[in-house]
Amino acid sequence: MKALLSAIIMAATSHALSASIYEHKLIDIDGNETSLNEHNGKVILIVNVASRCGFTRQYKKLEELYQEYKDQGLVVCGFPCNQFGGQEPDSEKEIKKFCSLTYGVTFPLYAKILVNGADRHPLYEELVGDDSAISGKIKWNFTKILVGRDGKPIERYGAFTSPNSRKLRKTIENALNTQP
Repeated sequence: MKALLSAIIMAATSHALSASIYEHKLIDIDGNETSLNEHNGKVILIVNVASRCGFTRQYKKLEELYQEYKDQGLVVCGFPCNQFGGQEPDSEKEIKKFCSLTYGVTFPLYAKILVNGADRHPLYEELVGDDSAISGKIKWNFTKILVGRDGKPIERYGAFTSPNSRKLRKTIENALNTQP
């Protein structure tokens, strides 16, 4: 009986320590509590974004990528972050307005989060923390993390990788053709 109870406690603890990316609490750009659960089973391109960065023009290409592949199961998720040069100082309302008016962004945007450091959001801790296959500090805005239909990180691309990159597109297409 003790062994069974220990096994149950270990299993519950193990599950609690390795939450699925779909279970992390998020706040969307409009201030509503949400999660990535609505994207469960899709290929997700997670991008830490900023409105006053030299790479901000990537919003347009990210939107084009989203439009091209969304019917096949891709979703782009933008996470504003002000950790790199203070390049995302605006409020969520201002970020949303800027993205929609300037770049026609329709993909999901979320409230600002931290992607590095002791207060890094748990989603990013899971994606790039020590236990991840693509672990390591996020180096700059517009770092792209591709997550497969199974919720596991596949690959990571830096700010210099354009959303039009052949390598990124090929990885997306392979992920879209893979069932969980």
